[in-house]
Amino acid sequence: MQVLQAPDAVVMIRPHHFCSNPETRDDNAFQTLSNHSATATSEAAMAEFDGAVTLLRKAGVRVHVFDDTSTQTPDSVFPNNWFSTHTGGHVAIYPMFAANRRLERRTDVIEMLKRDYRVQDVIDYSGLEQDGLALEGTGAMVLDHIGRIAYTVQSNRADPVLLERFCTHFNFEPIAFAARDAQGRDVYHTNVLMGIGTEYALVCLDMIVDAERRRTVATRLEQSGRQVIHLTHAQIAEFAGNAMELTGDRRILALSLRALRSLTTQQIRIIEKSAEPLPLDIPTIETAGGSVRCMLAGIHLTRRTERTDQ
Repeated sequence: MQVLQAPDAVVMIRPHHFCSNPETRDDNAFQTLSNHSATATSEAAMAEFDGAVTLLRKAGVRVHVFDDTSTQTPDSVFPNNWFSTHTGGHVAIYPMFAANRRLERRTDVIEMLKRDYRVQDVIDYSGLEQDGLALEGTGAMVLDHIGRIAYTVQSNRADPVLLERFCTHFNFEPIAFAARDAQGRDVYHTNVLMGIGTEYALVCLDMIVDAERRRTVATRLEQSGRQVIHLTHAQIAEFAGNAMELTGDRRILALSLRALRSLTTQQIRIIEKSAEPLPLDIPTIETAGGSVRCMLAGIHLTRRTERTDQ
């Protein structure tokens, strides 16, 4: 089974002190405030997290879970922003925009990857934070691992110079574009408006500001042989674009229950031609402005030996 676009293993971080991050609220229009106490919110997020891990493992996905007990890292449940992995044994570590998100990086995750998977090199861009640069991983970039394209929304989370540097190092072609939501607000991360599977792509083309770039994105997705599933602004607001295809006992599309409920019957049928939707119920976690895709750091590396999952 093709796993290049749909990895069979992920890293997930269990949050012990989850909350909606005040340092990212200004430019993340998807964030909302919880009506519950800090303790209740944190407990609900952990329960949602554990439920998601159980369902992913039941579907045959290998899940490496790390606990975060810090009170200084409210977004730690979204590890896809600070590192990514790539075929050939390559790992990237990224500079983050918000100061408290920089605290999410942890050496034990990288050491696990080196121990359990074949890692050839680790390229660490995080020092560029000192120059005011950010490139927030597979939140800032939606990667077509088969066609080698890095679709990227222009924002303070995706510096253009650093994007070019990443694409040169990792052999991707950058396609950058401005995007805004229905209220005219700039989109902060690319993975809220598009997700790329092996045989289909979920995307809200209407959010791409420039008509020529809109046509370019649509054309390149179609040329890759994928069926384009056109999402509406309303579906994006329900996190329908924030989904990730994975390989377990079969190919699945991991997305939130809220996202799945927003899709039409026809859209679901297109997905089901190549992947089974796997809805995860994470309403508390979604108040932080991210959804299922943000929770999953895909492992696109070759496993060394059979080991017991964490």
